[in-house]
Amino acid sequence: MNETPTVPLISPMASVHPDATIGEGVTIGPFATIGANVHIGAETWIGPNATILDGSRIGAHCRVFPGAVIGGMPQDLKYAGENTSAVVGDHTTIRECCTINRGTTDRMTTKVGSHCLLMAYTHVAHDAMIGDHCVLANNANIAGHVTVEDWVIIEGVVAVQQFVRIGQHAFVAGGSLVRKNIPPFVKVAREPLSYIGVNAIGLRRRGFPDEFVRAVEDIYRTLYITGGNMSRALKVAELELPVSDAKETILDFIRASDKGIVRGPF
Repeated sequence: MNETPTVPLISPMASVHPDATIGEGVTIGPFATIGANVHIGAETWIGPNATILDGSRIGAHCRVFPGAVIGGMPQDLKYAGENTSAVVGDHTTIRECCTINRGTTDRMTTKVGSHCLLMAYTHVAHDAMIGDHCVLANNANIAGHVTVEDWVIIEGVVAVQQFVRIGQHAFVAGGSLVRKNIPPFVKVAREPLSYIGVNAIGLRRRGFPDEFVRAVEDIYRTLYITGGNMSRALKVAELELPVSDAKETILDFIRASDKGIVRGPF
């Protein structure tokens, strides 16, 4: 039996451009603005006074709260009106007054992944790439060209400098100033920002076995505590620690970090 498509529920007080594509079951609240060539996936809720500007892509089952602006012009003086975009994945929540700017010619898009939560007043600047299952707490500020890998948690009032890369499953403490790359699976805090341990609780909550967590702890113990300077510690870890997926992920990340990585605990 064929199911009857769910008709979008669009407030008569909303402004929806005729070239926008609105999926089944979408709700658009009063005074929301949907621009040209916008695509909104099925069952997404767009709250009152939210703004989705030209060319933006919003996935299915998302929630965009009042005052959020997605696809605004990048705050980059080099931007000259190129046809760029902002993209949000599926099952992502964008809370009140968040801003996600469109990309520039560097990456052509700004992307927030699926199953993310951006709390109120978060800013994601042009060409930033936010992975899946990420949480950005209130007033987190992500500068241009930043890459945040999957399953990262960034607490409130964190400022991330442009071009920084944050590795998967990392945890960034509230109020941090992030000037260097943060490798995968770690917790960082203090000023200047420092490694304070492995994100063991987060890893176990996500189903990683104890042997994986212990392997990650051994790797960072070598890199930050017993291995000497980072160049020497990388060689020690490569030669002396057993082969594992965690080891390759961590060492590859550090080798590719042209901005350097956060300092050790001492």
